Amino acid sequence: MARPEKDTEIKRSHHITLRLSDTEFELITKVSHEAGLSRSAYIRKQLLNGAVNIKYEVVADVPELQKLTAELGKIGNNLNQIARYFHMGGIRSKTMQDEIHECISQIFDMRKEIAEMAGNYHGSVKTYRKQKR
Repeated sequence: MARPEKDTEIKRSHHITLRLSDTEFELITKVSHEAGLSRSAYIRKQLLNGAVNIKYEVVADVPELQKLTAELGKIGNNLNQIARYFHMGGIRSKTMQDEIHECISQIFDMRKEIAEMAGNYHGSVKTYRKQKR
């Protein structure tokens, strides 16, 4: 069975020939693969837009980090419940206030421990923009 034809609007009928060294070809192949594009799509975007954004996602699958993250989530949930209680007119006591400060202190200690184990990282995905040369 033959491949279905593309719409005439997106049909690309013009060719541009380009000679590359082995190093240039490997570099374009590697970067286009990292960007999740074919070589042609990558080169086309480079020509038309001047730059292609590549997104790298780093995933750490360390049991200690997962445990600390789960504990942080539980503490955060407890703090949310306490905040909801106070926002609904709950009575505030010195003992409760001290407990809240202790929980917040534990969160900062865990955050520091996680940063030491995994490195200090802000955000879920880092985007690197290749500069136009």
